[in-house]
Amino acid sequence: MFTVPRALPPQVTAPVVAVLARLGVTPSQLTFLQLLGGIVAGVVIASGELAWGGVVLLASATLDAFDGALARATGRVTRFGGVFDSTVDRLFEGAVLAGVLYYYLDRGGKEESLLVFAAMVGSLCVSYVRARAEVEGVSLYDGLFTRVVRLLFLTAGLVLNVLSVVLWLLAVMTLLTVAQRLFVVWLRLRDVEPGGAGR
Repeated sequence: MFTVPRALPPQVTAPVVAVLARLGVTPSQLTFLQLLGGIVAGVVIASGELAWGGVVLLASATLDAFDGALARATGRVTRFGGVFDSTVDRLFEGAVLAGVLYYYLDRGGKEESLLVFAAMVGSLCVSYVRARAEVEGVSLYDGLFTRVVRLLFLTAGLVLNVLSVVLWLLAVMTLLTVAQRLFVVWLRLRDVEPGGAGR
C-alpha cells in the first residue's frame, strides 16, 4: 500500500535537534509551539491573508518533524508525550481548518464551507481509524492522504490561491483514505479472529 515518509531523514533533523537540546528546549515545548503556530495560522487565514497563512502553516507544521527526534535524542520519550503529540496534531489541523471555515463563512461561501467541514471530518476519521486499529494490534501507516500530505496540499492551496480546488481534493481524498485504511485493517484482521473481521 502507498504511504509517505513519516519523518525527515536524520541528516536533516540531527543538527537542529542538537541545537534545541543545547538550548534546553523540551519536546513538549516544541509540540506546544506547533499548536500555537497552528492557531496563529488559522487567525491569519480567517483575516483573509491566505498566502501568509500558508507560510505560517508550513513553518509551524515543520516543528512536528523535530519534537519526536528531540525526545529520542534527550531520553525524554514517554507514553504521555506520544498521546500529547497526537492530540496536538489533531488540534493543529482543526485550528487551521477553522480559520479556513471562518474565511468562507464570512464571505458567504456555502459550498466551500461544506467542503471544509467534510475535510475536517475526513481528517479526524483518518486518524481515528489508525488509533482504533492500534488498539486491535494493527500498526497502520498506509494512506493516500495522511496528515503530511493533507497539510502540504492545504499549504499549496493557500499560497497559490487555488484553495477551493484543494478543498474539493481534501474532502474527497480524506474520505477515500478512511475507506482505504478500513480495508487494510480488514485484510489484516480477517485471518486472526474467528468468523473473520466482518460484522
